[in-house]
Amino acid sequence: MRPRVAAAAGGAIALLVALGACTKNTGEGASVDTERQQTGVIATDPKDSMGPAPAVDGAQAGGTFTVIRETPISHLDPQRTYSFAGLMAAPLFARFLTTWKDDGKGNLVLVGDLAETPGSNVNDDCKVWEFKIKDGVKFEDGRPVTAKEIAYGIARSFDPDLSGGPTYLQEWLADTPQYDTRWDFKANRSALPPGLTTPDDRTLRFEFAKPRCDLPFAVSLPATAPLPPDKDTGVNLGNAPFSSGPYKVTRYQAGVEIVMERNEHWDPDTDPVRHQYPDRFVWSFGPTPDAAANRVIADNGADQSALSWNYVPASLVARVAGDAALRPRTVLSPTPSANQLVINNQRVTDLKVRQALNYAVDREGLVKVLGGQNIAAPMTTLMPSATIGYQAYDAYPAGPNGDPEKARELLGGQTPELVLGAADSSVEQQVATQLKGNLERAGFKITIRNIPDDAKLEEIKKKDNPWDLYLGSWAADWPSGASILPVLYDGRSIKAEGNSNQAYFNDPAINAEFDRILTLSPAEQGPEWAKLDERIMKEHAPVVPLYVDVAYLVHGSKAGGVFVSSVFGYPSFVNAHLKP
Repeated sequence: MRPRVAAAAGGAIALLVALGACTKNTGEGASVDTERQQTGVIATDPKDSMGPAPAVDGAQAGGTFTVIRETPISHLDPQRTYSFAGLMAAPLFARFLTTWKDDGKGNLVLVGDLAETPGSNVNDDCKVWEFKIKDGVKFEDGRPVTAKEIAYGIARSFDPDLSGGPTYLQEWLADTPQYDTRWDFKANRSALPPGLTTPDDRTLRFEFAKPRCDLPFAVSLPATAPLPPDKDTGVNLGNAPFSSGPYKVTRYQAGVEIVMERNEHWDPDTDPVRHQYPDRFVWSFGPTPDAAANRVIADNGADQSALSWNYVPASLVARVAGDAALRPRTVLSPTPSANQLVINNQRVTDLKVRQALNYAVDREGLVKVLGGQNIAAPMTTLMPSATIGYQAYDAYPAGPNGDPEKARELLGGQTPELVLGAADSSVEQQVATQLKGNLERAGFKITIRNIPDDAKLEEIKKKDNPWDLYLGSWAADWPSGASILPVLYDGRSIKAEGNSNQAYFNDPAINAEFDRILTLSPAEQGPEWAKLDERIMKEHAPVVPLYVDVAYLVHGSKAGGVFVSSVFGYPSFVNAHLKP
């Protein structure tokens, strides 16, 4: 998202963000291309974190809202939730220390959810944080939510049996990636991990060995959902989570259906973002994306009140986009999910070769192969435009279709022979074939080697993998460069397997910049991440930025209030309701 730090106003520290030449999402269809200015703020006035959430125009109470999705949500345990579907379902039944006010039009405000504010930086050094917990927040059985249940929820995330969720809090508290070796949850169930305390029922305190200035963002993830110890069913919690949100899970049929109904103990006066319009939400699993979209397009019976979770399939984009009657039932929005041609910097060591790769790519042609502008939008930066501090630039200006002559000039008569590892899925094969053509017209010789789709991610995370190039993607956990650049490009994190730094890029000067910027406040970090983004590309070209995903959704005629999350790029249900 885009640059500058504005002065505090109305109790909020403004972090100016922008999306250039993107698609506006109105939340109700009527999608148009526009220049969109997007802003993100961290609220400092407690009033911003108070409920109730503003009423949604035209919304009425009652009815069943259905979400149709091909694959099931693996489980609903908040401490293990990390999939997009899980992240968007969790706010219906769980509350977190902080959360995002998001209007789907580019305006983001980080507010207190369980907490009265997004946290207090006690000593102004980002090492000690306190959160005051709101009065009036209750579990589904009516008992109050206190700091102790929130702390217990965080503590259980240290249990290695409960893997799958984010590990920021565990690693920061333990001051090591091997957090479960520093503190054993099973042996200390009545205690708390190092650095986490509850001075009283309404105070949660974090103490870190190093500055953790992004903590207010990190605690917006479901790992901070509260849980009473007597309701902890371990690995089975995902089948019947204990609600603190506006809905509670009343039916969980693995792989088939999840039903959530109103939680009568949820108090809207404590909740700044959620509503409780439908009587129930039903998640229905099984239909393919094509089948789900066709059902919703047909708009019969219960499907009038349904949303097809998956983006409109490429096979149906032309039909949906060309039908004026469907326009009010579509939502079109850019997302924060960025895609790159990742260069294995251990194998491709010549900077001019990496720069030539950047000049060679025809992004416009690639977008056409993917299905057009309703599927993808070209990008030339490491951070997507939906990032605090984003600045547009093009380090290797090659126009929309690439500049093969400039690439050949950089190669200086060389014909680099590179191996492109590609998943054996149809989409990735199409993209790989397109890129092979781009690169070979620019003087490269490219061999495509197929990787089983379900094994690809694990394989490219191995340091000694055998490929020079592969397709990669990244969606940040919050819209800050802190959850993108250090994660993907800090060479000190490289290990034998399980690497997020799949470019295997390592530069001491860049690593030092990561350390410096991470000690700054989030407001100060934004412009610094933007500068570093451009520096990394100009000095090192570790990857070729390709495109951001575009969300294109279709829903039934009676489904309202759905918008694309500015943080995660998938449908949000906090405003969902049914129309007459």
